Amino acid sequence: MQWTLVVPLKPLARAKSRLSDTAADALRPGLALAFAQDTVAAALACSAVKDVAVVTDDVLAGRELALLGAHIVPDEPRGGLNAALAHAAAVVRSTRPDGAVAALNADLPALRPLELTRVLDAAAEFPRAFLPDAADIGTTLLTAAPGNALLPEFGENSRARHRASGARELRLHDVDSVRHDVDTGADLRAALALGVGPRTARAAARLLTEGP
Repeated sequence: MQWTLVVPLKPLARAKSRLSDTAADALRPGLALAFAQDTVAAALACSAVKDVAVVTDDVLAGRELALLGAHIVPDEPRGGLNAALAHAAAVVRSTRPDGAVAALNADLPALRPLELTRVLDAAAEFPRAFLPDAADIGTTLLTAAPGNALLPEFGENSRARHRASGARELRLHDVDSVRHDVDTGADLRAALALGVGPRTARAAARLLTEGP
């Protein structure tokens, strides 16, 4: 099964506010863009991924991610994360009604294509499935096989909400790079320990010289 991944990205100026103890205001937009670039680049290198659609209204992010090969979908609902994901999934399905669609977080800078392939192959066995984050509270990936609506429930305690929605929870070993999203300084240090992509590595190096 080949998947279209829908990746949501809020305007960079408002992104990653929880990194304020680690990165100064001037550095956080660059970090958020680097996270998204490394996430999208790794996703496009995954053999199970047909294409990637990024839903964003940020002009700079849209331009840079399009250069990597992503399709850009404007966030027309402007009703928050889940509305943006549902809209992007509908846009994808408007041209590919029988396609497999998955929502993937934009802040997975350590993402490994082979690990993502393992997760997507496991998800293909179920109508809908999700992968919990490293904290076992949130969600980093939600999938909908052909003929099934995505029904995103991202946000606080999304693991419990996705489970309650009927999506199958995937419990896989050795897919840490798909589970480690970055919201806090501790998350960033964990991702760096796993090994991040080149753009995040460069952006993180600036933290060492410029500080929070």
